[in-house]
Amino acid sequence: MTKEELTLTIEKALEEIRPFLNSDGGDITLVSIEDEKHVKVRLEGACNSCSVSGMTMRAGVETTIKKYAPQIETVVNVM
Repeated sequence: MTKEELTLTIEKALEEIRPFLNSDGGDITLVSIEDEKHVKVRLEGACNSCSVSGMTMRAGVETTIKKYAPQIETVVNVM
């Protein structure tokens, strides 16, 4: 998978997650993909300061991204 294809695949995963985040006043943006296995995202809006954002990252964002792109090893939220 090329870097462009990987980016499109991860964006597709984020589109699946986005409605859930939007319903709570939040959003998510892809920041970068490093070495084609490490993803950086930015939780925005209400999700940025939410007390359960860590759980959202692991249970929602990371799981969904890995479902679409199993080669991804880590997904982290950057401020």
